[in-house]
Amino acid sequence: MLPDTAGLRLMSSTNQSSVSEFLLLGLSRQPQQQQLLFLLFLIMYLATVLGNLLIILAISTDSRLHTPMYFFLSNLSFSDVCFSSTTVPKVLANHILGSQAISFSGCVTQLYFLCVFADMDNFLLAVMAYDRYVAICHPLHYRTKMTYKLCSLLVLGSWVLTNLNALLHTLLMAQLSFCGDNIIPHFFCDANPLLKLSCSDTHLNDLMILTEGTMIVVTPFVCILISYIHITCAVLRVSSTGGRWKAFSTCGSHLAVVCLFYGTIISLYFNPSSSHSAGRDLAAAMMYTVVTPMLNPFIYSLRNRDMKGALRKVLTMNLHLPRSVRK
Repeated sequence: MLPDTAGLRLMSSTNQSSVSEFLLLGLSRQPQQQQLLFLLFLIMYLATVLGNLLIILAISTDSRLHTPMYFFLSNLSFSDVCFSSTTVPKVLANHILGSQAISFSGCVTQLYFLCVFADMDNFLLAVMAYDRYVAICHPLHYRTKMTYKLCSLLVLGSWVLTNLNALLHTLLMAQLSFCGDNIIPHFFCDANPLLKLSCSDTHLNDLMILTEGTMIVVTPFVCILISYIHITCAVLRVSSTGGRWKAFSTCGSHLAVVCLFYGTIISLYFNPSSSHSAGRDLAAAMMYTVVTPMLNPFIYSLRNRDMKGALRKVLTMNLHLPRSVRK
């Protein structure tokens, strides 16, 4: 998304054994496309931040939304803001400054936070599926099962596991040697493009992505599937069509986000690094790092009457504030 790459600097192994920075090519080398993509990224990022912060504000100020479902949703919104902020601001800043460089330490740091917030979304989607399972399959015991203590422990445990997983992959990446080509055909420091640039043996990194990484992603995904199998069976036992539709509608938003999130994650990461194409990786990465965090607030609020009411209350409250207070 930045200036033409004709003058990009390559670090050759003959005069330097390791690289101190990488060059992010972005999404396009055409100046006109770069301007358009910059504007598109800026609009999507602002929509992501504004939408998710409004969700958090609405949930925190409306006592009717102080329930487990909205507690998890507010955590998901916070994670989405952080997730998008890990990559997009660097893309925008590089475009404005006319630079494509990112330091080695900055690249590794970006990779760490990408892993943290991607995995956090993953775990929160599983926790939210469990919440829906309890609400639909055990409605009479919902308040006793989904206690504040349990919800807090589920979120805290998710943060611990995601940070440990990110630390593992980041430390493994930091042990690799990078010599020669330092150009990343991507708009952020992702694992697969970095592995292709390394002149070290990356079999351990690939193995960890396909084993430990698979467990981190697939285990919550399996939990989601099991939850929805039980939910489907419970809903099908409901005699009235209206009752079935009402039960399924409470899960529709969550299912849409699950399909969008897992579809791109699985296609992007669970293949050997040698089998990835730049175009497919860029499209998939843009979907889950930029588009999905932007769409989540709309998906969860447009068909939710309580959320729409809370958002309307927040917006009207701000509009009706006295001018002296707003200053």
